[in-house]
Formats: sequence, C-alpha cells, structure tokens
Amino acid sequence: YASLLCPCIGSFPRLPAVPCVAGDLFIMPNESDAFARALAVLKQYFGYASFRPAQAPVVQSLLARRDTVAIMPTGAGKSICFQVPALLLPGVTLVISPLISLMKDQCDALGDAGVPATFINSTLSSAEWSARMQAIAAGDVKLIYVAPERLDTNAFEGLWSRVPVSMVAVDEAHCLSQWGHDFRPSYQAIAPFIARLPRRPIVSAFTATA
Repeated sequence: YASLLCPCIGSFPRLPAVPCVAGDLFIMPNESDAFARALAVLKQYFGYASFRPAQAPVVQSLLARRDTVAIMPTGAGKSICFQVPALLLPGVTLVISPLISLMKDQCDALGDAGVPATFINSTLSSAEWSARMQAIAAGDVKLIYVAPERLDTNAFEGLWSRVPVSMVAVDEAHCLSQWGHDFRPSYQAIAPFIARLPRRPIVSAFTATA
C-alpha cells in the first residue's frame, strides 16, 4: 500500500508539525495498550484480526491524538482508520463527507455491525432530523456523518455545547483544493467550524491517490 501520514492540514488552525510516518508500524511509548484496544474493536465490529499495513500507522497516530492526513489508494480501507478510533475516543466523531449516497451506505453497514452511527444531510425530513439530533444529544451515537453545508446551521452548532466532539474526520479531503475540479466551496467552512467548537478536536483528513 502507498500511505502518507502527516499531522498537518494547511487550512486548519493550530496544527503542530511533527515527523511523518509511512508504511511500517509505529507505536509511541505508552500507546501499545491503546493499539491493543483498537485491535479488539476491529475484531469485534469489523471481523478483522489485524489492520492492513497502511491502516496501522493512521490508527496509531489518531489514538495518540495527533492531527493526521492519510493519502491511500482506493480500496485500502480508509474508513476503518477513523471508525475504529471513533469507538475508542470519548464523545462523538464528526465525519464530513460530500457524498450523500456514501453516508447512507456507511451508516447502514456500521449499523449492521452494531456501531451507533447516523447521518445528517438534506435528504432527511424534519421529523427524521429532530429524532437524530435527539439521539446525538442523548449520547446514543458515536459517529455522525454530515454534509459540509450543514456545519453552519444554528441547530447543528448549538448541539456541541452539550455533546463533546473528540474528532473531526474530513473525507474526500481533496475537495479542499481550490485548484482541483472537485473543489467544494462548503469545505471552506470546516476550519471556522472547528475554531468555534468549545474544545478543539483531533482533526483528520482522508483522500485517495486514484
């Protein structure tokens, strides 16, 4: 697998520069217990006994609470890299995705595996929106998939004073690039949204090489 990790995302605030990690397992001191718990979660919910070589350093970086960028081939298993840490971190993980169909597919698959996940986007009725917001506020959800356009809605923002956000995972992160054909202006709202949170979360970004 081709994998590049760098705990810095240029457009996000206050990201420390630390050495990149690629390929081989990299376990910081006192992180072996956290990685063992990650392996247990991987087995319990996803049925795998071990991470793929490109996944392991990404998971380890996030468990060490480092901001992390992962650039991996299509099909390399990017989603597990943030889904497993999300189940170990307190509070919720927000997964920002531009693809409505992918949100539903991933939430359905996570639900089938017993992972409490939901999505918030324009396909929901007002009743569905309210029910999901109540479930999030009650602490019944660990992963929330959300379209970037929803980040600056008043009802959505008001939730985070009550529900701690441990991680923001930006999927399809190439949409940040203003020079790319996939540029999404709504992705420019991510950094201000993070800055407004009561406590800064871990920030991760994921994209594919092809």
